[in-house]
Amino acid sequence: MKWCHVPVAGQALLGVVDAGGHIELFRLVGSEGSAYALQLAASFALDEQCLALSLDWSTGKTGRASGQPLKIISSDSKGQLHLLKVDEAGPGPRAVATWQAHGFEAWVAAFNYWQTDIVYSGGDDGLLKGWDTRTPSTPVFTSRRHSMGVCSVQSSPHWDGILATGSYDEHVLLWDSRNMGRPFADMPVQGGVWRLKWHPWRGHLLLAACMHGGFRVLDCRQALEEKQDACTVPLSHTLPSSLVYGADWSWLAPCRVPHAQQPAEDEAAGQLPGPPALGCSAAGDRGGGPMLQSGSQGRTSLQPLTEGQPRTPGPRLCDSDQCVGAADLDVGLFATCSFYDHVLHLWRWEPGAGVGAQSEAVKSVSVRELP
Repeated sequence: MKWCHVPVAGQALLGVVDAGGHIELFRLVGSEGSAYALQLAASFALDEQCLALSLDWSTGKTGRASGQPLKIISSDSKGQLHLLKVDEAGPGPRAVATWQAHGFEAWVAAFNYWQTDIVYSGGDDGLLKGWDTRTPSTPVFTSRRHSMGVCSVQSSPHWDGILATGSYDEHVLLWDSRNMGRPFADMPVQGGVWRLKWHPWRGHLLLAACMHGGFRVLDCRQALEEKQDACTVPLSHTLPSSLVYGADWSWLAPCRVPHAQQPAEDEAAGQLPGPPALGCSAAGDRGGGPMLQSGSQGRTSLQPLTEGQPRTPGPRLCDSDQCVGAADLDVGLFATCSFYDHVLHLWRWEPGAGVGAQSEAVKSVSVRELP
């Protein structure tokens, strides 16, 4: 599942793909008592007898030029890619193109957020491919650099031409799309890389869901700025009894604004009002809690958030092009989901000075408990 990072017809949209081979779009709607709910807006069947495996919006860079079409790229278990267009005034997504991309499961498909006619795909055949959706019959490039199935791809919303890929081969590769012959950085992460997510406003941070290797935050500053084949790992954590398959950063800006001023500011910025705060305690409001090993550089404290903890005024939805000031605040919220224990974990990280700095705690919810 993935949120569209711009409002569609004035509403927030969540895209979901499922094992029945469908793409479903949900609206975020408010109700009495400031509660929020998801309402099904549209459903689209990709193909018969296939599993829909991934989805990406063309709006990953957040800024969308006037008149630029809103698109979705999806992949399935037959190795196909599906390009769809979302008409803000229409009933739902409509098919633009479908083509065979891989010989086995196409685990992931993703847009180049800077050139949305270009998409990338990764398959269980171990291939990373690039496609021009205007002429999708032949790939723009095919890379065999990964030695096993390619299951995660994400274009950087901050750096034009930068691409991160991950594989069952337990490596994260960074690429310059102008030279797809070889990656400029290669980081072993001790686990199959099922998801990769660039930080919404800290362009050098990359979150990786590494299956049995847990999750890692990679600091790619030197690799990006100096093209050095090295990244540091300021934060990592493993779940011994489970596999981390999903991970993503919160797009809620860490800054708080007076509640009475927020709607006007959101409207002026062209953003949707944010949902209620996630129960994060104020910076510095820490208590003693269990400790989490962070790499080999130090330890990071964990403190669970409680249901009764006071909620601060609603945070703003973060737009990486507009929340530039947020880059000065050392706060990061992210979530991970794990396989065998069916748990969604919410983490708060305060990187501070960098490697080994303090991070705190968070909340764990079993998906069996969710309504």
